[in-house]
Amino acid sequence: MSNRNVRVSELLKREVSDILHTRYQKEAVGTTITKIDVAPDHKSAKVYFSVLSKDEDMRQANRFLNSQAGRIRAELCKRVVLKNMPALTFVYDDSIEYGVYMNDLIDSLEYSEGEEEES
Repeated sequence: MSNRNVRVSELLKREVSDILHTRYQKEAVGTTITKIDVAPDHKSAKVYFSVLSKDEDMRQANRFLNSQAGRIRAELCKRVVLKNMPALTFVYDDSIEYGVYMNDLIDSLEYSEGEEEES
């Protein structure tokens, strides 16, 4: 990824997060923007998000964010000057849950090894 794409991704991440937490406070509570992948031509972008709670909140947040993608993009156009403002697609990011799962798995291995040494 080019330097420009990295900078655009970070700028969009900051601005989308700010829009969600100022304009859509009630709906975006517990929602975190984790990453934005901008296409090299800046025509589209995948916005990865995470939520604090599980299944139903994730589905509800996904529906809400994708239904508001056009309005969020319009607000971005007011805040950020780009030749092409990318079309936004919101995608649930399960990497945090996977990281917690892996940590728990590692902790359980360390715990079971510690039990064998004590015996």
